[in-house]
Amino acid sequence: MSTLESDVRELWNRYENDESPDGLDTLDDFLDALESGGVRAAEKRDGSWEANDWVKQGILLNFGLRAIEAHDHGGVAYHDVLPLRDTADLPERGTRNTPNGTVVRRGAYVGSDAIMMSPSFVNVGAYVGDGTLVDSCDTVGSCAQIGSDVKLGANTLVGGVLEPVEDAPVVIEDGVSLGAGCRVTSGFVVGENSVVGENTLLTPRIPVYDLVEEEVLYGELPPERRAFIRYVESSVGDHDLFEGGAYKPAVVATHVEEETLEATRREDALRE
Repeated sequence: MSTLESDVRELWNRYENDESPDGLDTLDDFLDALESGGVRAAEKRDGSWEANDWVKQGILLNFGLRAIEAHDHGGVAYHDVLPLRDTADLPERGTRNTPNGTVVRRGAYVGSDAIMMSPSFVNVGAYVGDGTLVDSCDTVGSCAQIGSDVKLGANTLVGGVLEPVEDAPVVIEDGVSLGAGCRVTSGFVVGENSVVGENTLLTPRIPVYDLVEEEVLYGELPPERRAFIRYVESSVGDHDLFEGGAYKPAVVATHVEEETLEATRREDALRE
């Protein structure tokens, strides 16, 4: 256990016991560690993503121990317990963020050669990997883990998971492309190099029909799949109120076709 982890755990225990601890220096160091990428809210261990519960505890402590303060960003006053992240380090790493609405909250990591289009929002504890595109009107929720060379299409929501602290957050692995308007929530894991069609909803409550392995999955999309939303018959359709039947959403996953890969390569060329 690192010194920072033990300090955060001790602070959490004191907070849980209503001891009103004074640990803002520890929390400042903790936020710095998140922003450097040295600490992450979740990590892959033995092939599965697991939450680092103490990291989530540290994030929650920032809301429990800090007071709401007035801040200013771009001439706009706002009130929060956390300021926005200092982005002065981004240009030296080849990362750019466009004006008028690119918001990166304190405690978020943004890698090298990334692109942050406006308006977009990256919340505390999130991790955005090298070479990743966060497009206009995108939200990357608290603790979400976004890999390298990922494309988040415009108007995409990657949900946040803070509580329970033991629950793994949403994970988008390396090389994934999410089409415009996608929603990924509740700890769903999108496997590396998958291509997801626009307006697809990925959540553990919706089944994934994997036609490659011929199985039904929940909460994950395997690597190297092309996925899209479809509607299947629902048992609710047996009710008299549903004349003509009723349908529920499902996700269909197939092999990634060469034509699909070629389209993503053309998008890469536009960014060079």
